[in-house]
Amino acid sequence: MAVARSLALPGPLVDGDWLAERLGTPGLVVFDASVGAHRDADRRIPGARPFDLDGALSDHGAAAPHTMPGAAAFAGVMRDLGVDDTSTVVAYDGAGVYSSARAWWMLRAMGFDRVAVLDGGLPAWLAAGWPVEERGPAYGGPRGSFTARPRAGLLVDAATVSAALADPAAAVLDARTRERFAGTASEPRPGLRGGHMPGAVSLPFGELHRPDGLMRPAAELREAFGDAAGQRERLYFSCGSGVTACVLALGADLAGYSDIAVYDGSWSEWGMPSPDRPVVQGS
Repeated sequence: MAVARSLALPGPLVDGDWLAERLGTPGLVVFDASVGAHRDADRRIPGARPFDLDGALSDHGAAAPHTMPGAAAFAGVMRDLGVDDTSTVVAYDGAGVYSSARAWWMLRAMGFDRVAVLDGGLPAWLAAGWPVEERGPAYGGPRGSFTARPRAGLLVDAATVSAALADPAAAVLDARTRERFAGTASEPRPGLRGGHMPGAVSLPFGELHRPDGLMRPAAELREAFGDAAGQRERLYFSCGSGVTACVLALGADLAGYSDIAVYDGSWSEWGMPSPDRPVVQGS
C-alpha cells in the first residue's frame, strides 16, 4: 500500500500541469467546490471529492447563505471526505476561479495551510486536454484525521466591517459587479437593498482574471489592489454571500498582502433592511 506524504505546494495557486503530474499521489486530495449550476456537472477531475458549499459545508441555520459552519461540523465533513492533517488539498470549480477560492479560504480559516486553488479551474483543465471522468458516487474511502484549528480574524462579522469602514488604515473592497455596487442592477437575492456600504470600494472579482480565465500575474494584481485601496494594507473583502470575496483574498495573497479578511455574511447580511447597516448608491 502506498504511503501518503505531504506534497510541497508552490503557493496558493497551482496550474494544471502541476496537478496532472501528481494526480493520484497518496495524500493528495482534489476537491470539486462548484456551486450553483456547476454543482451537479456530469464530469470531474479524476478522483475529485465534493466540497459542497451549497450543502454540508455551509451553516444552513444562519440567516445568510454560505455561512461558515462551526469548527466541529467543518472538521466532521473533512474527516468524512478523507482529509488528514498531513493531506495536501487542491480545490477547483466548474466556473474557473470562483467558488474554489472559498474552499481555500475556509481551510485556511480552520488552520490548514496545505491547500491551493487550481488556476482556471475545470475550464482550463479541459482546455489543456487533461483527463476527466464521469461523476461517480460520493466519496467512500477511509475517514480522515483532520483537526480544525480555527484562526481568529480571517472570517469577520458585520461589526468588524463597520469598524473597518471608519478606519483610515483599512479598506473594504466589494467583489460584486460595479452595477450591483452602484445599485443600478438588482440583487439576485430577494429582499436585499441595492447599493454598497459607505466607504467601500468596488473591485469586481472578475477583474482579477485574465481573458482566458487564469489569475492575473502578481504584479498586475498588486496594481489592481493598489488602484482600489491606495496605500492601505489592511484589506477586508465582501461580495454577495462570502464566496467571490475569497477570490479577492486569493488575489491579495498572490499580490503580497498579508493583513486580509473576508466578511462572511457579505451583502446577504449587510443588504438586509437594517438601520444599523447603512447603504449608499452610486459609484
